[in-house]
Amino acid sequence: MLMRFKSIGLGSRFVKTLALALTAIVASTLVATPAKADEIFGGVYVHDVDTPFTLSGVEGGADIMLGWRGEPLTKLRLQQYLFVAVHTAGETHYGAFGISRKFGEKIFVRPGIGIAIHTGSSRNFEDPDNGKVDFGSRVLFAPEIAVGTQINERTSIEASWVHMSTAQIFGKQNPGMDNFGVRLSVKF
Repeated sequence: MLMRFKSIGLGSRFVKTLALALTAIVASTLVATPAKADEIFGGVYVHDVDTPFTLSGVEGGADIMLGWRGEPLTKLRLQQYLFVAVHTAGETHYGAFGISRKFGEKIFVRPGIGIAIHTGSSRNFEDPDNGKVDFGSRVLFAPEIAVGTQINERTSIEASWVHMSTAQIFGKQNPGMDNFGVRLSVKF
C-alpha cells in the first residue's frame, strides 16, 4: 500500500502521520458525547484528473483536504462549508467556501456550490509547454458532489468530486481542474 502512495508523491513519514490522524478521528467517534450539527472532515484526493469537463490532467499527485461544515442554516438545511486542500507535489493548492445540502440519511448525496481561491497559474492563456494549468483567474467557481454513507450517529464517509474552473464568469479561459477523493466526516 505504501508503494501506491509513493507513486502519487506521498512519502512514508507523511503516510504514517496521515494514518495516525485518521485513526484519532475514528477513535474520537467512539467516545460518547452529544452530537452537534457542526462537523470536521478530511480526506485524500487524486489531483487534476483529466475528464471531459476540463482541459487538464497536467499536474500529478494527490491533495490532502481538511474542512469544516456548519450546522444547517435554514429550513432548507443548507450548510456552509470551508476547506483547504494541500497538493502533495507542491503545485496547485486551493481553498473553497460555499453551501451544500445533504439528501438522505443512511445513504446520502451531498451537492455543493462554492468559490475557490488557488495558488496555481492565473494566466489568461493556456501554454501547453509550461506543465501548469493556466486557470485564467485566481478566483474560481467550485461545484462539488459527494455520495456517502452514515457509519454511526457522528461519522460518515463520502466519495466526492470537486471541480474548479472560471465557468467563464471570472475570465474567458476555462481549462478547469477535477479532483476525486474520499473524505471522513465527524460531527462534534
